[in-house]
Amino acid sequence: MGRTQSYNRDDVVRAARSVFWEQGYEGAPLPELERVTGLNRSSIYHAFGSKRGLFDAAVESYLDEIIRPRLAPLIGEDVTPAALEEYLDGLRGALRQPSSLPASSGCLLVNTAAAPIGRDEAVAQVIAGYRAELRAAFGRGVAARRPDLDGTEVAVLADACTGLVVSAFALARVDAAGAADAVGTAIALVTGSPQP
Repeated sequence: MGRTQSYNRDDVVRAARSVFWEQGYEGAPLPELERVTGLNRSSIYHAFGSKRGLFDAAVESYLDEIIRPRLAPLIGEDVTPAALEEYLDGLRGALRQPSSLPASSGCLLVNTAAAPIGRDEAVAQVIAGYRAELRAAFGRGVAARRPDLDGTEVAVLADACTGLVVSAFALARVDAAGAADAVGTAIALVTGSPQP
């Protein structure tokens, strides 16, 4: 008879997610993952198959618990005109707070794209899917905020916002102020007015 699972899988994944987010897949040592999850190596391997399995679970939880809830106002049936600006303003505010994870660690998926594991086909597909989700949400937000634009102009503006947000996440670890400025530029493009 097998042992009964005595841990909460979601809590374990969240704890590991914070390590992967701050240190990356390659930089996250198993002893640190054991420490934060409270599981020994054999339990991690039994539950997730490998360190990579734990990482994949952490990425899914990042998308489901961090990314998609923040994008929800932009992908619902009725997107308000202020939804994209509110998303961008919230992100800019987080980047201006040195203690926030976006300011100190950027985006788990953007960081992963620049790391060796980002070359893995399955990981690359997840990252491309994330970018597509972000771009689709921004497209809906731009269309709601700027009904004066035609479809091509909406697409160009959504692409520009996506690029600025991705670049902000890439910059966050080394220049959080510059990252916040990039998001401010996206806000200015969406609203058509300079941002403070």
